[in-house]
Amino acid sequence: MCGIWALFGSDECLSVQCLSAMKIAHRGPDAFRFENVNGFTNCCFGFHRLAVVDQLYGMQPIRVKKFPYLWLCYNGEIYNFKQLQKHFGFEYQTLVDGEVILHLYNRGGIEQAASMLDGVFAFILLDTANRKVFLARDTYGVRPLFKVLTDDGFLGVCSEAKGLTNLKHSTSLCPKVEPFLPGHYEVLDLKPSGKVASVELVKFHSYKDEPLHAACDTVETLPSGFDLETVKSNIRILFENAVRKRLMAHRRIGCLLSGGLDSSLVAAVLLKLMKEININYPLQTFAIGMENSPDLLAARKVAAHIGSEHHEVIFNSEEGIQAIEEVIFSLETYDITTIRASIGMYLVSKYIRKKTDSVVIFSGEGSDELTQGYIYFHKAPSPEEAAEESERLLKELYLFDVLRADRTTAAHGLELRVPFLDHRFTSYYLSLPAELRIPKNGIEKYLLRQSFEDSNLLPKEILWRPKEAFSDGIASVKKSWFSILQDYIDQQVDDLLLEKAAEKYPFNPPKTKESYYYRQIFEKHYSGQSSWLPHYWMPRWVKATDPSARTLKHYKSATQE
Repeated sequence: MCGIWALFGSDECLSVQCLSAMKIAHRGPDAFRFENVNGFTNCCFGFHRLAVVDQLYGMQPIRVKKFPYLWLCYNGEIYNFKQLQKHFGFEYQTLVDGEVILHLYNRGGIEQAASMLDGVFAFILLDTANRKVFLARDTYGVRPLFKVLTDDGFLGVCSEAKGLTNLKHSTSLCPKVEPFLPGHYEVLDLKPSGKVASVELVKFHSYKDEPLHAACDTVETLPSGFDLETVKSNIRILFENAVRKRLMAHRRIGCLLSGGLDSSLVAAVLLKLMKEININYPLQTFAIGMENSPDLLAARKVAAHIGSEHHEVIFNSEEGIQAIEEVIFSLETYDITTIRASIGMYLVSKYIRKKTDSVVIFSGEGSDELTQGYIYFHKAPSPEEAAEESERLLKELYLFDVLRADRTTAAHGLELRVPFLDHRFTSYYLSLPAELRIPKNGIEKYLLRQSFEDSNLLPKEILWRPKEAFSDGIASVKKSWFSILQDYIDQQVDDLLLEKAAEKYPFNPPKTKESYYYRQIFEKHYSGQSSWLPHYWMPRWVKATDPSARTLKHYKSATQE
């Protein structure tokens, strides 16, 4: 995990512009480099480093003697860099996983380079010999990337939008900053002036397709056919493989643990594999909640069952409310459910950074979207429509849950790993017949739970624990986090302000006091950038005015019993 930043064709003094690069310093607390590109005086790279692999040669932009004309700045982890080395006979000059991007590009061009990477990444690749700039982002956008491109060819690229919003440029006071689309690469021509012209934007991977890099994966071809035992076995094999490949790190590994199915499965498999490869420190697991919250109690059970070194972070309503503005600044969004769910994750990440030496953090993100875990899936009109909705959610992950997971951890210099979004695991799961994937017997993620039923990885009551709305899971039994937020915000936003909300904010107008309150804070930091969020996250097939699962009739939380 790190922060990347680059400018091409800057009219303004680079030493002034590079102050913007300091806004993402939290992503890489270990080192910083700012480097001009030889021969292009108005082009430069900025890099903030979190050292996870190759402590000695890991600084960027990466350049190697074999390809002196290539410059690479990337944020991510390439889990198959050793397999690719073996497969193609590459000779690496460093231990940096990202070096493989240079070799792949040299061998087969940008399309092959992007398609063969098994991992999470966002990168800027400069080829000075052919005067090309390439941008690329992983399939689900697990690693963030933003860009600004003006009509006259000034290009700015950054891990977070905040590193681009204050850039100066002669033709535009406020150039438009946009997220770079996941699963795409862009080719740009580099002119002698340092300015660029976009040539093409290409989608290199659809998540339903088996990825190209499967050809040199450590898991061989799996048995085909959709009989239940084969499917369950394949799910276990691929999920275990997804966790195994993510053990690549020179820093301590930890795991978020809410006590729900997803994080519990990740933690249990992670601990099992760490023992197998003799990692000689205990796995630290981290749960957050208000006193005696359902999540804390469930996480405690899981930690006791798997034998992790467990940490509980207890927060009160005041700490949660005080964190709201910092969280919105970190997230760069005003989406209601994203902000609500981010507060706990932000506070637990802060604890991990301050109180422990765990840096590489595993979590269960992506499972709800992939395995139809949201409670509203019970209302799906048909298995086919449920499957379509699952794909839509995966496509938009970079705007919601993946954004939350990246920014809340990166704000505290942690590196997040999400095995549920492994390319091979997701493409296999999405290839299964639609009727196999729907909720059954009133329980969501039925197939995933079934697949691990005989594994003894988790206590039965955890494996079959129904989904909690996140704001309820972390709540105290006395009063939910949802209710605490509503009561506080009710005092902050006047009824009249809400009535006129659509006039003040015509795009995505706030419909509740809570959304108005978040929008005000967002506009304070990112004025005029509301288009970063195309729409609010809301459940489908139900008449909902609030994104929380607690508003759905099917839902009954442990705090309401």
